[in-house]
Amino acid sequence: MAVTGLSLSACDDFLDRPVEDSYNVDNFYLNDAQLYQAVNPIYNSPWYDFQRGFFKVGEVMAGNYYWGSSPYLTLTVNSTDEDLVNMSASLWSVNAYCNTQIKNIDEKAGSACTQTAIQAAKGECLTLKALAYFFLVRSFGGVPIIHDNSSLIANNSYNDVYRAKPENVYDYIVKTLEKAIEWLPESASDGRIDRYCAKGLLAKVYLTKAGISGTLNIEDLKKAVELAKDVKDNSGRELEENYSDIFRLSGNTCPESLIAWRWTAEGTNWTRQNTLQSDLAPSGFDETGATWGGWNGPSVDLLAAFEENPLSKDRVNVDARRKATCMMAGDVYDYFWTDRSSTFALGGFEICDFYFNTNDATLAARGNLTGGGTFQSPTGAQEVKHLVGDNADHIAGIGYGMQRMATSLATHILRLADVYLILAEAQCLIDGGTTSNADALDAFNKVHNRSCTWKEETSLTWEKIWKERRLELALEGDSWYDYVRLAYYDSDRAINMLMNQERGTYYGLSDAYKTWFESGYTTWDMSSAGLSSSKLTNVTKEMFTLPFPDTDLLMNPHLSEPPVDVDINQFNY
Repeated sequence: MAVTGLSLSACDDFLDRPVEDSYNVDNFYLNDAQLYQAVNPIYNSPWYDFQRGFFKVGEVMAGNYYWGSSPYLTLTVNSTDEDLVNMSASLWSVNAYCNTQIKNIDEKAGSACTQTAIQAAKGECLTLKALAYFFLVRSFGGVPIIHDNSSLIANNSYNDVYRAKPENVYDYIVKTLEKAIEWLPESASDGRIDRYCAKGLLAKVYLTKAGISGTLNIEDLKKAVELAKDVKDNSGRELEENYSDIFRLSGNTCPESLIAWRWTAEGTNWTRQNTLQSDLAPSGFDETGATWGGWNGPSVDLLAAFEENPLSKDRVNVDARRKATCMMAGDVYDYFWTDRSSTFALGGFEICDFYFNTNDATLAARGNLTGGGTFQSPTGAQEVKHLVGDNADHIAGIGYGMQRMATSLATHILRLADVYLILAEAQCLIDGGTTSNADALDAFNKVHNRSCTWKEETSLTWEKIWKERRLELALEGDSWYDYVRLAYYDSDRAINMLMNQERGTYYGLSDAYKTWFESGYTTWDMSSAGLSSSKLTNVTKEMFTLPFPDTDLLMNPHLSEPPVDVDINQFNY
């Protein structure tokens, strides 16, 4: 971990690399540029093995995405699950990277390094460290606090630490972010973390920890409002005008993106890349032959929340976020396969044309890319976010091509819209579940009216904000953690909401869609199609905490013991 940071990416665009055989920890941290280079890998590589768990926990468990017979869909994940094992290892790797780089900077920073750069680099590490712990505590409950890897390894106690109680972990996260805010610059460029990014994350932490005792802590909620309002009013950031642009390569470092995994497909270093297109795109979507996500899709329940029905040929389209999130029959996309858009029946990429057009000339024009003749998704929709398109789309977006299981599309972890909704929800909870607070209304309406044509709200309920969060952040790896947060103080409500979700699939869609396409979009017959309903049963409060992986339990048997009180005052930066 001490030298990994010297081998991956550079300070201005996360792409350039120092010559790997010319440096070691003793002769590297010599100037400001090298300080930032040392931190750059923490924006991508150590998070790599969390990508699949990030989506399965965040969206499949939350009921926003159907993933076959996955145990994440049925909330039955066990301690041997491969994605769970990788998720845990990845998050602890992030913590180790951050701790190591902070230690290296403290010990090795040369005289040419400015105090501003030293503090900024360490502030970025602290923010990403806090983010890793935020995922850990919301996923596994109480976890060990590993403040300094080197000292634990030196005294051979690394595998002998005890779990801290969740409230201790949250206090540690707050302490870490407060120091990050102190050290970070007020603004940064090229997607780097600045003070307001850390404040936005801290607002989310306060909103979450407000319920950890079982009842809502009003002071925590007030801190969430204060921090979120500071970001909203003083960061100088604005919501992206066009919602779908956030999730294109051109939106990688858009002002709305506060914290993101900054991937790159350029170069040969595995783990620096985004691989979500492989898991989520339909088979045949790009030239690499490595996409297999078509047989899953956005859930029936999520589509219903968007007021859409795959059994109808007419799209309601009352919310622009639906099309930017869930691709349905009849939708046309001008940002996928832009070099081949003229080969599609409707002009842009349309999924029925992709699946069912087997004309030789059309296939030749597409480079023989095809969906294979069957509408793959059993839910009537395919993923949109996290997809780039084909290789030409990647080149057009960032200047170079994708690779097999590798794109450069950023994964947005915290967006400005999220912070706005944090402000609205925290204020609503302070006011007892309904609010007409001007700041809360302004924040909510800015998010809502970007994508909808409905009138501005003059009063908000918690339910309205909850639904807005679901639609705004759907399929961005965050929804399950909203249920965890709710379960802290109202587990019955969280359980009932999950058990009322539709987690089933449709039958007969592919034949009906094929007939519709082959008739020139005139014959619509769903008489042989329908819904095979499936809902969760016997959801319990314990299901909101994931089991520790067997590999972790083998290394540290204390993880199977109840968490203990840990005094965080012993930890200092």
